[in-house]
Amino acid sequence: MSGLSVAELDALIAEATIDCYDEHEQVAGLYGVMVDELAVPFQTTVLGVAVTVEDLDLTGRGHIVARCSRGGMCQAILVLGLPLPTPPPPGAQWIEAYRRWAR
Repeated sequence: MSGLSVAELDALIAEATIDCYDEHEQVAGLYGVMVDELAVPFQTTVLGVAVTVEDLDLTGRGHIVARCSRGGMCQAILVLGLPLPTPPPPGAQWIEAYRRWAR
């Protein structure tokens, strides 16, 4: 991915969650920044199949998912497990920060 240090990732997390009071607000803050900063659509491969990441969504259970499409079909994939292409799309550092936050 971006090769950001732990301190840089922590700074991104702090930036996205600065006004958040609990875990639900923090994930919403991270989601909001991802929506604003991640360049979509982009191509990636999921389980050996090329897909297009069309958009992001926040589920009612507090998970950030990527809306992936291929041949008229659409599937939500958890961002935590979404393989990113090389090179990653602009804004992918926010996915990396979310993954660190979710650990």
